[in-house]
Amino acid sequence: MNQDDRYHTTSWDGDEMARRAEETGYAAAGEHSAARPAGQKRKKKRKKKRTNPLLAILLWVAIVGASSAIFAAVGWMLANDFAALNKPMKEVSFQVTEDFIAEVREEKQEDGSTKEVTYYDMAKVAQALKEEGLIEYDWFFRIFCKFYHADTKLTTGTFSLNTEMDYMALVRSMRTAGGKTETVNVTIPEGYTVAQIIDLLAENGVGTVEALTDTAANYEFDSYVFVNNEDLGDPRRLEGYLFPDTYEFYVGARTELAFNSILSNFQNKVYANEDLADLFAESAYSTEEIITMASLIERETDGTDRRNISSVIHNRLEKGGETGRLLQIDASLVYAAGRAITQDDYTSLDSPYNLYLHEGLPPTPIANPGLAAIQAALDPADTSYYFYVLVGDKHVFSETLAEHNRNVAAAAEAAAQAGE
Repeated sequence: MNQDDRYHTTSWDGDEMARRAEETGYAAAGEHSAARPAGQKRKKKRKKKRTNPLLAILLWVAIVGASSAIFAAVGWMLANDFAALNKPMKEVSFQVTEDFIAEVREEKQEDGSTKEVTYYDMAKVAQALKEEGLIEYDWFFRIFCKFYHADTKLTTGTFSLNTEMDYMALVRSMRTAGGKTETVNVTIPEGYTVAQIIDLLAENGVGTVEALTDTAANYEFDSYVFVNNEDLGDPRRLEGYLFPDTYEFYVGARTELAFNSILSNFQNKVYANEDLADLFAESAYSTEEIITMASLIERETDGTDRRNISSVIHNRLEKGGETGRLLQIDASLVYAAGRAITQDDYTSLDSPYNLYLHEGLPPTPIANPGLAAIQAALDPADTSYYFYVLVGDKHVFSETLAEHNRNVAAAAEAAAQAGE
């Protein structure tokens, strides 16, 4: 290769290295003179700005908090609609028409037979419920219906619905044969306990024992000042205030609606009764004490002697006499034991409801008294009775312990003769 060719080759190599260095942004170590023209400064790499870690954490917390608040708010709105909470009361005559039917299928049953099954268009039903103001979120109702298989559980007809019915109650109330909302009449006898009333309601299909018990124990009936809404957890907090009467309940409706009807009846017939208002005002006892007294009377009476039993209770509480303010009422001891009592229970069953050991009234009512027993508690007979004993099917009253012991002996003899 001649000298000129060598020069051109070297020149080309240098130019090519410089061009490549400019394209890649750097030059190889030790090649500064060949890769970069003389006097040209090397470009410095820009350093990335580091984010303040505290700022990043605060931003993350803010995003999470805002998201949680949004989800909580949405969840609360959906829960309110699902459970029918905080809605103004509204009764609606709702029609499920044939226009709501999506299709009718012949389906094979487990026994090999076929059955005609009607499927309803729940989107139409949901939209109609929303238009009537019974629900707010028709799309959420449709999701519930999908999981509950509600499209096969309706029937055509006219139904009485209201805004206090939750999603399940609405569906159940639209599936009654004949197109009428199913109701049941239940008579609560005087002197029934809360536990007995729960069993009675369950037997009539108003709700399950579990659901009724939970509602009685934990639901806040804040419309009634006489209900203890603070110490929740025990269904007996309603003892004394479930007014004995005949009621009409919706089958499948929310259990708190059943209790609300009963408590509302107590408020109207007792708490807000103008005929009793003066007696309550004049009484030296509180409303709870009067209802407690009435519950004792109701559990002890033979049906004709309420005012005489009331006089015994008042005399023992206010004068003592030979009884030392001990009421000594078996019905309260039975309530404490939760069973038939034995002779040992009188002295060994340690409970504030054992009125053979503890003075005064029991801490709460022991049953749900009727109006006659409440009136008797407010207005006892004017007697000097301190004792009574059941002889046959009637009570015999006495003023002294000696007289009472003679009556007890006579009652025992009568019982023995009856058993022969």
